Amino acid sequence: MRRWPVIAALVGCLLAAGCQRPDPRVTVHVQRIFGDCRGHVPKGLPPIANPGGECEIITHLLDTFEQENPDIHLEVNTVAWPGYDQLSAQIAADDAPDLVTMHMEVVPDYQAHHLILPMGAVLRQEGITPDQFTPVARRAIAFDGDVWGLPFDTWTQLFHINMNLFRQAGLVKDGQPVLPHSAAELLDQARLFQARTGKPYFVQSMVNEDAVYARNLYTYLLAEHQVIFPDPQHIRLDTPNARAIVGLFKQIYDEGLTTRNQDYVAATSSFVNGGGGVYLDGTWMIGTFDNEASQPGRPLYDGYAVKPYPELFGGGPSAYVDGHAWVMPVKTRTPAQTAATLRLVRFLAAHEADWTRSGHLSSFQKVIDSAAFRDQPHRRDLMVITTYGQGLPPNVQRQLAIQAIVSEEMAAGITGEKPIDRALKDAEHRVNDMLANLA
Repeated sequence: MRRWPVIAALVGCLLAAGCQRPDPRVTVHVQRIFGDCRGHVPKGLPPIANPGGECEIITHLLDTFEQENPDIHLEVNTVAWPGYDQLSAQIAADDAPDLVTMHMEVVPDYQAHHLILPMGAVLRQEGITPDQFTPVARRAIAFDGDVWGLPFDTWTQLFHINMNLFRQAGLVKDGQPVLPHSAAELLDQARLFQARTGKPYFVQSMVNEDAVYARNLYTYLLAEHQVIFPDPQHIRLDTPNARAIVGLFKQIYDEGLTTRNQDYVAATSSFVNGGGGVYLDGTWMIGTFDNEASQPGRPLYDGYAVKPYPELFGGGPSAYVDGHAWVMPVKTRTPAQTAATLRLVRFLAAHEADWTRSGHLSSFQKVIDSAAFRDQPHRRDLMVITTYGQGLPPNVQRQLAIQAIVSEEMAAGITGEKPIDRALKDAEHRVNDMLANLA
């Protein structure tokens, strides 16, 4: 009879899950974007599909860290792009992650409000110093006397090219795509391409698009050495240079030299299925498009190239660039949690070259200079961007919101919803009004 109390206690314990031993590992809460692809990356194994994709690479890297550090448990929270509404709510609720991915253009917003930790001192403890970064990464992440995160890459918009269609159009010479050197030459080549292939020269995401329009404008304004922000509270867009740039994209739209009415998913699908010659998209798609180019029977098979934006308005090469960084939100951590988080930071820095297989450019100069990086497909053509690429000044806040406003007004000007002059004036007014009323 005395066994019944013991059995009852065991049953109660199991029902309440109270007999489990506490996990002795230190938990690090990681928050990231880049999507969920566990089906492509079985736990403990390398990717079995799309090995050059952002999601597949970062999932495998974090798995590898846990395998190599069995005393640390990573609680990974994958959020929808860009993830800042959720992060701000978590910070307000005192429930911030330990380490989070953040676009460098967003870092000033969180830094100005003291919501992320300065990381210069802790990075030095891990042997990471700003002189190791590329010029582009250093300008973006090291300001106001400190370093505000671990730079993880540099990205920009590129010309992704269907070489099979370019050959059909007669726009290949010595195995390389023939690209324009002026706005007029671009229009001539685009018309020739369409006449010979029956397809538009450009594939563009133009619906619900809150980024690419602005990035295109920034790139060519920077090439002409235009000052986009004369001070942190004012943008300058109502200029002849900006009108000429938007005017070019409007003419491309008016002449039907680009796809229309496609959002990002539709435009990406259109390009991989042979819907046009040049897709204006970012570095992050290089790995995915290279994978398409390796598949017999696919429209990009043995026919994919990628190049920096060509010079169209003079002034020399230029690219609007940004990048991802890992930042540490302000929160209460035990010494063990801090040490574990920094161990992960050191691991991510050491494996940044693996991350660049997605197509991103490295933010570490030693990786850029390495034979392993340069021998990856296309990298020799693109690595120079890390020397001349520019972001917006780091003392300009709300860069993501500014990008959305500028893109909305540019879309209105390009599609004819507004005259170009009015669209640029409205963009300038709306951005300046927002910056004048920052909380």
